[in-house]
Amino acid sequence: MKKDGSKSENNGKEQPEGRLVRLYRRLLVWHIHQHLARGMAYGAGSGVVSLFLLWARSRY
Repeated sequence: MKKDGSKSENNGKEQPEGRLVRLYRRLLVWHIHQHLARGMAYGAGSGVVSLFLLWARSRY
């Protein structure tokens, strides 16, 4: 229902998404996943480097 009490034109059903909206949403999700993957790889890589440096220092 609209604010004035009348029914909406589409009888409560949502408008179908357009192609561009779907594409934009997919790209946004993909972009977020890429940032997450890079951040995780960076974190894991820096952790490995830190462990390697500690190992090397304790060894020599």
